[in-house]
Amino acid sequence: MDYIKQIVDFTPANQQEIQDKKVILDYIEQFPNNILLRENEFAHITSSGFIMNKSLDKVLMIHHNIRNTWAWTGGHVDGDSDFLYVAIKEAKEETGINTFTALTENIVSIDILPVFGHMRRNKYVSAHLHLSVAYILIASEEETLIVKEDENSDVSWFALDRFTEDYFDSKDVYLYKKLINRALFIRENINKFLV
Repeated sequence: MDYIKQIVDFTPANQQEIQDKKVILDYIEQFPNNILLRENEFAHITSSGFIMNKSLDKVLMIHHNIRNTWAWTGGHVDGDSDFLYVAIKEAKEETGINTFTALTENIVSIDILPVFGHMRRNKYVSAHLHLSVAYILIASEEETLIVKEDENSDVSWFALDRFTEDYFDSKDVYLYKKLINRALFIRENINKFLV
């Protein structure tokens, strides 16, 4: 599927998503040749997987080396316009889990996320924006977790009551609660259609 159409087809649920979708589409129009590449140093598309267990009452998080906090999985699309494939590939690499199912194949969240300047592989990366598309991925708690030491220092399942400002900053709480609520909404509506 055409990556622009995936973003156009996304239905925003609030003012933040309406505005971020507009800005992302405007930016794609201005930089059509390198929006999928990190060589666009000011802003580029990333794809993330918000990993939940089958009962949707836990979330799998990684302890991110650069951010030094617990975070979801994901990464740069590096020219690949199959955003769901990228989200699953990154989730596999960062957690060690081999099998994921997408709760839906549609983008579930669009966000513009700031990245502060940092060192990566002995090179300074200037502050920039991630034009983030996200998917909800389902995984089994039975699978073996493996730390990807060059990117994270731990992998762990979190109960939903951990997604508060006691454990995360307010911007992460907003993002993760939005994704949790979206997952529950999707599951509820899928079940209505199946009845």
